[in-house]
Amino acid sequence: MPINPTLSVLPLNSSLSLFVEQRLGNFQLQASLTLPASGVTGIFGISGSGKTSLLRIIAGLDKPDVGKLQLGDQILLDTQQSLNVPAHQRRIGVVFQEARLFPHYSVQGNLTYGMPKRATPRFNEVVELLGIGHLLSRVPGTLSGGEARRVAIGRALLSDPQLLLMDEPLSGLDGPRKQELLRFIARLTHQIKIPVIYVSHDPGEISAIADHLVLMKEGLVIASDPLHDLLQRFDLTQELGGFDAASIIEGRVVEHDEAYQLTHLALNKCHRLIVPGISAPVGSCLRVRIFARDIALALSPTKDTSYRNQLTATIEKMATLPTSPHSVELLLNLGSIHLRSRLTRKSSDEMKLAIGKQVTALIRSVSILHY
Repeated sequence: MPINPTLSVLPLNSSLSLFVEQRLGNFQLQASLTLPASGVTGIFGISGSGKTSLLRIIAGLDKPDVGKLQLGDQILLDTQQSLNVPAHQRRIGVVFQEARLFPHYSVQGNLTYGMPKRATPRFNEVVELLGIGHLLSRVPGTLSGGEARRVAIGRALLSDPQLLLMDEPLSGLDGPRKQELLRFIARLTHQIKIPVIYVSHDPGEISAIADHLVLMKEGLVIASDPLHDLLQRFDLTQELGGFDAASIIEGRVVEHDEAYQLTHLALNKCHRLIVPGISAPVGSCLRVRIFARDIALALSPTKDTSYRNQLTATIEKMATLPTSPHSVELLLNLGSIHLRSRLTRKSSDEMKLAIGKQVTALIRSVSILHY
């Protein structure tokens, strides 16, 4: 489904900074964060890590015991000053796990409920963006799960938000519908000109959507950095176990091989990547995920092999992790990008691998995931 290249009528970017402490029974939430003023921040952690509690405080649905929250130049919460801007005055759009549509209103009625007058000119644009024009006269009970979530997103956007919060928006959807809406949200979140905070316990969702990652555990922020940077950190391997050690990189479409249904991506001036055919125009940018386990190494370019991708790299870092003593983790430098690889210690010893050594990274095209 096509998405408009820009949404100039949406609000400008606003950065978010916060410090909160909240005790809920035996659970203690303590978080201090400064999040990017644009793009998508993913909040990841297992159930009970504090993701939704943090989101509810940002939205103004819960008040922490101690805290301060600032969005752009506006202070929304400061417990020392007894300041707590009500949720409906924060201009924060929220998409919950369930669509939460009003059953007795039409789709159009749901979209316009609570819509300020200043957002009225934006209605047609948002409807077109979400591809829900044909649903306007229907009632929520007749919508599929994916359609209902799109309407919920539209209602949030039409509330004229300066920040969009999404709390497990794909929860409960089946495989095909979940993947369809995931691809849609991934495109959408990079078109709207407001920051997005996306909460999920699913590494696949975060990998497809997030630019920045906040990792939470037992109410604490373990790490907060660009997604790609965190996935390269060996010390977070156990905490990021659900991500299955991967590299998230971006490439520009430079060629389509129609005969073999393959697409060529330029990663930088020196490296190209061949991936399964993608229906994206030449010149467009794509995000790909390559698992560490899918990158083999050779000491030099290899002939007579099925590997389509052979990328020259230099070993920048090596480590043996306590959780997998049989293997070695490697960080490969390819100039402007890095790839993470994993192989057995025996292979590493036989190849005499060491930091600074030049190698060839072998990657099967069919193993590469794209978004």
